[in-house]
Amino acid sequence: MAPGRAGGHLFRHTLPRATIPGKMKLHEYQSKRIFGQHGVPVPQGYCVDTAEEAVHAAEKIGLPVVIKSQVLVGGRGKAGGVKVAKTLDEVREKAAAILALTIKGLPVRKVLIDPAADIRSEIYLGIVIDRASRRAVLMASAAGGMDIEEVAHTAPEKIVRVPLDPFLGLPEYLARDIAVAIGLPREYWAQFAAIARGLAAAFLATDASLAEINPLAMVADKDGKITLMGLDGKLVIDDNAMFRHPDLEAQRDPDEETAAEKEARETGINFISLDGDIGCMVNGAGLAMATMDVVRFFGGSASNFLDVGGGAKADKVASALRLILADPKVKAVLINIFGGITRCDEVARGIIEAMKIVEVKVPMVVRLVGTNQEEGNRILESAHLHAANTLGEAAQKAVALAKA
Repeated sequence: MAPGRAGGHLFRHTLPRATIPGKMKLHEYQSKRIFGQHGVPVPQGYCVDTAEEAVHAAEKIGLPVVIKSQVLVGGRGKAGGVKVAKTLDEVREKAAAILALTIKGLPVRKVLIDPAADIRSEIYLGIVIDRASRRAVLMASAAGGMDIEEVAHTAPEKIVRVPLDPFLGLPEYLARDIAVAIGLPREYWAQFAAIARGLAAAFLATDASLAEINPLAMVADKDGKITLMGLDGKLVIDDNAMFRHPDLEAQRDPDEETAAEKEARETGINFISLDGDIGCMVNGAGLAMATMDVVRFFGGSASNFLDVGGGAKADKVASALRLILADPKVKAVLINIFGGITRCDEVARGIIEAMKIVEVKVPMVVRLVGTNQEEGNRILESAHLHAANTLGEAAQKAVALAKA
């Protein structure tokens, strides 16, 4: 996701659309509301879903205002989803135009009306999970807010990265050290420290995997006084922690997921729709990624990421296969199961059960290895499936069958 006026963050994801496996993204207005609850100064805007409501919001705020589409993709500004309005007629006209947009496949159902800001400079401030250090890492740079990706490529030394201690969080002295490190003038150190600590508190309180203010801007009021304010915000929540946050679960955007992804989440299957034509059912996220890579190595492309999970029973396997076969793009199915906790005979029964419910019109390649492997293969013998002994062999067969 490339950053634009509507926001983005430093890391790119190879998966399509807005979806990140096991994550729930919040809209800008939702994220900024949470940041505000933790002491981060944010614009006092209104989220509305009609042009007339946008006009009423602008009357309350005062002109000029910024009208920002609320969709869970980057590049909103370039797509025409962010506009400045200086009159109420402009508010009505531009809000209606933005609400009629579809940006990267997602319809714009709401717009955020924020007061226009007199921006003097921009700062990037974000917290992500660094898997290498197994800690949350705060990143800050005064060299660019919206241009942070460009800074990351051309001048990475201008981005300050500070691992956060899981027990201490972000102490004030460390937050002030970060302000000094990015070259902020002394008079803004206290403001920056409070905002950084508020962002860290929001990150922790929501079990986030990403919390970002981009830009954290130096804005001038009517008297010319400059203060720091978070003009855009993003929160991505770990799905595994959603049982602790029913209030956040209620804010999930149904447009973020396809119908298949929603069904998968409700049945406990990690499923992401992709653009290829080979359906993949695998147990284990790492093995699923490896399977997709091997499919690509042999010239194919996966139609999905699907981790059926450890210990999957026949009913869950059947649900997973139904999800895969519901995609009209699928020309072949590759099932790659390593039977550790998941028993191969249970997977085989799930496949047979699903084939009774869903009409299978595409060839299926099955590789079962591990616990009860022989029993699983015996169950599948009558199904006239394509068997394989290795992942490479299975992927090669699936690609060839899809092309045929």
